[in-house]
Amino acid sequence: MNTAQFTPAGTLTAEDLGRIHLIGVGGVGMSGLARLFLTRGLPVSGSELRDWPSLAGLRALGGTIHMSHEVANLDGVDTVVYSSAIPQDHLEMVEARRRGLRVLHRSEALAAAMTGRRTVAVAGTHGKTTTTSMVTMVLQQAGVDPSFVIGGEISEVGSGAHHGTGEYFVVEADESDRSFLIYRPYVSIITNIEADHLNTYGDLANLEAAFAEFARLTDPDGVIITCADDPGGRRLAETLRAEGRRVHTYGESVDADLRLREMASSAQGVRYLAEIDGRSLGEIRLPIPGRHMGLNSASAVLAAYLLELPVEAAEAALGAFPGVRRRFERKGVADGVLVYDEYAYHPTSMTLALQTLREVAGDGRLIVVFQPYRLYRTRDLQAEMAAALGIADELVLLEVFGPGELRQPGEGSAALVEAVPLPAGQKVFVDSWEDAPIEVAKRARSGDVVVTMGAPPISLMGDQLLDALAARTGVADPTALGMAVGPDGAASAAG
Repeated sequence: MNTAQFTPAGTLTAEDLGRIHLIGVGGVGMSGLARLFLTRGLPVSGSELRDWPSLAGLRALGGTIHMSHEVANLDGVDTVVYSSAIPQDHLEMVEARRRGLRVLHRSEALAAAMTGRRTVAVAGTHGKTTTTSMVTMVLQQAGVDPSFVIGGEISEVGSGAHHGTGEYFVVEADESDRSFLIYRPYVSIITNIEADHLNTYGDLANLEAAFAEFARLTDPDGVIITCADDPGGRRLAETLRAEGRRVHTYGESVDADLRLREMASSAQGVRYLAEIDGRSLGEIRLPIPGRHMGLNSASAVLAAYLLELPVEAAEAALGAFPGVRRRFERKGVADGVLVYDEYAYHPTSMTLALQTLREVAGDGRLIVVFQPYRLYRTRDLQAEMAAALGIADELVLLEVFGPGELRQPGEGSAALVEAVPLPAGQKVFVDSWEDAPIEVAKRARSGDVVVTMGAPPISLMGDQLLDALAARTGVADPTALGMAVGPDGAASAAG
């Protein structure tokens, strides 16, 4: 995607867009944008083919949802919004141009909504959604009522978007199609930089150059934040500092500006001591496990500190952080088996997530139901994905989710499952959605942890897994299974 042809932030306002129609409105990114516009009082319609859970909320806010793609959907519309998943020859795209309507990429429409606000943009290969959610909750706790659009839903809020009254606008900045180069941040956070989306960038060097370009778009009076523990983030900081730019870092590294000391993670959560310039900011606690979660939270603490917001607000918000849907999301318990859902699909995030789930499983086994996301990623990173999946005790693998991609001979999940270093009896490729819950019900034992992981559709399988497990005994009540359920919804073995 050539972002040079797109309108950068600050040129249009949301109100300039008139009546807005979003193609593929049910996806997380598009539904969040639709929600933002609706809560801002703008007329919104959208078209979809699948009845995503988000659509009911959009209808309740006054959105018009068409469950088909038709040229008539554009009647009365001023602006049509599309995502990178929508092909240019889509019938509504073709009709919009024929009618002379304004046609905007999702990032352009989002940039219009940012006009007049101080944007906090969170980028990075991993952790964007969780970090954006953490920053949002910290700003909310500080009482500044930010607007936000996140590529997921904060579990407690039940929403991935909100039109706030404050000066800040928190947004997840997507590097996959270069669209993050449209934004003009006041605060830019780069969580990490690793090889991904090489279909867009070709190699890691070009990807790192794009992140550097994104950071350079930060307001000269603003803030650039990156992770000192991440090799890509460290290289970025060195590059930008050599150019005379102020960069603030966080991490366990001794030279990090915000240093995390004595970090520890368990099934009950993660904790660390935060220190900046040798001065203690106190102890930070999260009710969700994972050292990577600790690092994500540190960027929110550092952002609050640099924006001169009370650190106590960060401590309180993070201490109550409920997690993000599809990020270590607990779906329920049935017949003694705990089921989670996790969005990870890149080998690094898969590894971190599965290591954390191992902590939760304790003496139980870890069963992974994985649907890879995109053929090019599955092909290019097959060895790394296979190694990550090898952390599991049992693997149920579905075919790659790659809308619009053409599968070549030897590509896909059949090749991936062969590469996973598990015995043949502990891994299986299923070529139909309906077979996956059957396989899990056959394999899972009381005390095991099952996680659905990967591409967006897999998030819809959790309830089917719980039903299949419950059907074995008819029991699906976590309090009747010797499980202790905490106030945050997390479950652990009782006693």
